[in-house]
Amino acid sequence: MAGGQRTPTLKEIAKAAGVHVSTASRVLRQSEPADGWSESALRVREVADELGYQRNLWAASLRTRKTTTLGVVMTRLTDGVVATTYQGIEEEATRAGYSVLLSSPPDDPEAQRAAIELLVGRQVDGLLLSGLHRPGREFIASLRVGDVPMMTLTRHADAGLPFVGGDDVRGGALAARHLIDRGYTDLAVIAGPAHATTATDRLAGFRSETAAAGIELPDHRIVPSSFEVRGGTEAGRILLDAPDRPRAIFAVSDTIAVGVLGVARDLGLRIPEDLALVGYNDIPIAAQLPVPLTTIHSPALEIGQTAVRGLLDLTAGRDVESRRLPVELVVRGTT
Repeated sequence: MAGGQRTPTLKEIAKAAGVHVSTASRVLRQSEPADGWSESALRVREVADELGYQRNLWAASLRTRKTTTLGVVMTRLTDGVVATTYQGIEEEATRAGYSVLLSSPPDDPEAQRAAIELLVGRQVDGLLLSGLHRPGREFIASLRVGDVPMMTLTRHADAGLPFVGGDDVRGGALAARHLIDRGYTDLAVIAGPAHATTATDRLAGFRSETAAAGIELPDHRIVPSSFEVRGGTEAGRILLDAPDRPRAIFAVSDTIAVGVLGVARDLGLRIPEDLALVGYNDIPIAAQLPVPLTTIHSPALEIGQTAVRGLLDLTAGRDVESRRLPVELVVRGTT
């Protein structure tokens, strides 16, 4: 201890608080119950604070074979939506008395493999994986993770693991239906990367809705891209700097949509008079753009929180079903 001060023992805390040592141990190793602390539990915690008690997590993990630590592998953490999802993970883990070890590798399978196996080496109790590439079953089967429970979030990657994310298929369908209801039939999609199920699910929902309405969406009107602003700029030029440019574009992320807006500005196109645009995710800047962006709101914070609860159920040996959380259309100036 700093300054040579000795940390108090559980026996000393129990004696000072007037409780049995097993009671002091139980109170100090658990998070606050939903109905709050009892009077005796509060006294134990007050005494522990006064005496400078710090729980020895290493010793506890040797006894229980649990480290109360969750491993999280999240690519593209600089993206605001991904960061919000991680905020939900951190909040829910802390609430449950767990800490989080985070790795944010490049959006590349081998970089993710190294990150996953590093976290397993740190003896995490479970893993949350957000950036898997599709198809993911073979990748998951090749990992050296032993019996560590795993869940995916945001991207399911067709990996066969329990999954929590937004209902991206429905989100794509909502975007298509909104444009159709506004009278747009000359449509295009900037589709994101083919390895990300967030992108492919949104595209699938959009195509299903246009097909149901009898609207053709030819292959040359579906342009792949990265998720970044630059991806939107490059794909936007392909679609808009052409004599047969579309009247409306669905971008599978708001950052892609921002890139499209830049291209439209450079070409002198008016929004929405010359071009309607729908994004996805509802990042904070979407409502503050010169022409506020119509988008699909995805519950990023809740996805992170729900994934932690699911992973903790897995670590406790309970069955967990995949969940797609509701998304909603947010109509603004770009349509």
